[in-house]
Formats: sequence, structure tokens, C-alpha cells
Amino acid sequence: MKKIIVQILLLFPLTLGWIVNGCGSHDSPREKAYIESVNRWHAQRIARLKRKDSWLTLAGLFWLQEGENSFGAARDNRIRFPAGKAAPHIGVLVLKDSSVTIRVFPGVEVTDTLGNPVREGILRDDSRGKPTILKHRSLLFYIIKRSKRFAVRLKDTEHPNLKKFTGIDRFPVDPRWRVRAVLKPFPTPRTVPIPTVLGTIVNEPTPGVLEFTIQGQKYHLTPLGKPGDAEYFIIFGDETNGKETYGAGRFLEVPAPDFSGVTFIDFNKAYNPPCAFTPYATCPLPPEENELPIRVTAGEKNYHGASHHSSTSQKKRSPTK
Repeated sequence: MKKIIVQILLLFPLTLGWIVNGCGSHDSPREKAYIESVNRWHAQRIARLKRKDSWLTLAGLFWLQEGENSFGAARDNRIRFPAGKAAPHIGVLVLKDSSVTIRVFPGVEVTDTLGNPVREGILRDDSRGKPTILKHRSLLFYIIKRSKRFAVRLKDTEHPNLKKFTGIDRFPVDPRWRVRAVLKPFPTPRTVPIPTVLGTIVNEPTPGVLEFTIQGQKYHLTPLGKPGDAEYFIIFGDETNGKETYGAGRFLEVPAPDFSGVTFIDFNKAYNPPCAFTPYATCPLPPEENELPIRVTAGEKNYHGASHHSSTSQKKRSPTK
């Protein structure tokens, strides 16, 4: 009997570890299947970044002033596209009464995404759904709206960043970083102020607070989303930012909780924001309550392969700036 009790006690820590981690040893079929699923997810992300209209192709961000904004590669334009990539004078973008129209000069080729020539017309910005995307040589450009300001977002389908992109370093996939979380919903609809790299604040809806435990310590994150959404979006920071990971935090998507309020936060799927790849993105930053006081050694590490990359990517940016 004593021998049997000793054997049970020896096995107990292993059984307890299996329960805490939510799976067996790293060699178990269950863990292998999980690791493979995360690797497939990341391979799909890499494939999206290799597309000719990905964040890696951003080549410029130009804020419009009220009235006429001439654009092209020549120095006398209000908006200067990259030299050697565009005609000297392409046309004029007119901002009036929160509407942007384009007028293309004779003899210059600008087309829509279907290849139809564009001479003039109203351009739909990204606040109204999918924006009007125009093409000039290897360049794609369209209008974005941030707060009350409008800008031209420029992409180059032949951008050097895209050509030399080989992937993103990651921490090893570890099932222990897939943690059970419980949503504590707010009794009434609420928004959370989200700072951005532009120095603005955007109020986004949140369904509540996700509470979870790591190594016996309780933490929480505020997701963005509304009741009925299939998944929530999380912007978070941690103690690896500015060292192993991007200085301004990382992004996550989590499934909406089930009927009992339970979901899982998979930090192995934490990924870099667009600003990690280009200085021309307009990324949101983690709200103060989403700055975790721990090292999250899971998900993507910092990306060092971008041309003309902003040096601030290595520094944790203050939400107030």
C-alpha cells in the first residue's frame, strides 16, 4: 500500500501540470496539433504581408489641406510622390466640405482597380467602408480619414521592403501562453480612449474587461468590440516592448466569449502593428489599462527589415503623446 501511495504522489505533480497548462507534454499529439495550428496561422499572416498591397508597401502619407492639392513627382507639387515612380505632374486633389475629388491632367494615366481610366470624380475615403483605390504605374493611392483630417495613403507594389521581406522572428510557440479568460461585462455601453501615433485619441466601444491568470497572478485586458461581434480586438503592451518586441505594443484578436463568458487569449498569436513595418501608418497604441507588468514571451518579435524605419519603434511610446 505504501508503495502505491508513493507512486501516486510522484505522478501528482505531472498530472497537476497537465491540468494547469490545459494540455499534456510538449510531445503530446494534442500539443503538436496546437503548435501546428499556430504555425499555419502565422504562415497565412506572412502570406498576406507578401501581397503587393500590404503594409510593407506603404510609401507615403500626405495630409491634405483645404482646397487644391497638386500631386506628382515634381518639386513644385503640394504632394510629392517618389521621384522616378510617378509623372512630374499627375493632377489635383481638392478637399472641400469634407469631400475629396480628383482631377487628372491630360496625358497622364491613372486607373481604378479594374483598369478603367480615371479623369475626375469624387473619391470615397476609408471611413465609409472600402476607399476608392487608384493606380498610377506601380503606385496605389487612396484617401484615409483620421479624426477630422484627410490624407493620401500611398503604396508601391514594387517597394524594396516587400522585395526583401523574408518573415518575422517569433518566440517559440508555447501552449502555456494560451490562457483562459472570463469577460466581466459592463452594465451599460462604454467606450475606451485609444491613443494613436498621430497624437490623437479615438474612443472605441468595449464590451467589458477580460480577466485571466498567469502563474497564479491575476491580470486583465480591455478588448475593443461590441456585443454580437464574433471576435474582439486587443491592443496591449508588456515588459518586452522596446527590447525583444515592438516598442509601441502588439495586437491580438480573441474569440467572443461563450454563453458562460469564457474565451481564450492566445498570446502566441500576438502580432506587430503596421507601424512596426513603416513610418507611414496611423497605428493605435495600448490604452493605459492594457500595459501588462510582465514579460509576454510569446508571439511576434520586433521587425528590423524595413527601409527608412522610424527609430521610435524601439521605444515604448507614451499614450499621452
